[in-house]
Amino acid sequence: MQRDVSAHLDIGIAAPTTLEFQVAAARQPGLELNESLVFELDGRTIWPQEISGPHGSRIHKFDSGTGNLQVHYRATVLGTAHPEPVSDYDLALYLRPSRFAESDKLFGFAAAEFDSAAAPAELAAAVTAWARRRIRYIAGSSDPTDGAVETLLSGAGVCRDYTHLIVALLRALKVPARMVAVYAPGLFPMDFHAVAEAYVDGMWRAFDATGLAPRSSLVRIATGRDASDAAFMDNHGGEVFVNNIWVNAIIEGFLPFDNGVDPVSIV
Repeated sequence: MQRDVSAHLDIGIAAPTTLEFQVAAARQPGLELNESLVFELDGRTIWPQEISGPHGSRIHKFDSGTGNLQVHYRATVLGTAHPEPVSDYDLALYLRPSRFAESDKLFGFAAAEFDSAAAPAELAAAVTAWARRRIRYIAGSSDPTDGAVETLLSGAGVCRDYTHLIVALLRALKVPARMVAVYAPGLFPMDFHAVAEAYVDGMWRAFDATGLAPRSSLVRIATGRDASDAAFMDNHGGEVFVNNIWVNAIIEGFLPFDNGVDPVSIV
């Protein structure tokens, strides 16, 4: 399966800062990446440090002065990712509450709303279906600081908010769960996308209550506890402005069918 993805960011920098980007596709065994990544500050090329993270995630970090920063990423992704070994540390980490997936605040709600005695696969499917019914997808309805509890109370959000709520509820039900930032062929409107992964039947499976893109065509970018681990940009210093973002993701041939119910892994 060939997937072509790209991202172009236009960022204004008002004061010197250190920036970190996660826009490059994750490096995973079984995948071939033919890619280019260019950072230009007022036309001058910046050479970042690449930091390797868990699950193939890559952070590109550099110090920047003021000016206009252009980020250009493009990749052709070939092959199928091999399932990664699942460590006991992962299973412990992804059961803990985190900044945007406050599972410790949802124990009572989750126990009242779902059958906690059900198998993890059944729970993951039930939580996803519940979020699809309960939450409305409304662009601009949430803030970057909102977590799962705010999404539950407001009843609206975008992919990031759906994912945080699913992850938090699954953790409250003792199912390890995490967030994945992805490129999503078929997504409309096109943007960076986020889905949940839950540990069921001995492997990580993707769940997406938005149903906006087929899960089997997703390209993994970053994986972590929540958006704090998977954000496309982190700023450590001066004020920055995101002027514009263009994202594209296509697949060779027809998009695969996804009924939203069958177990699917990100490959």
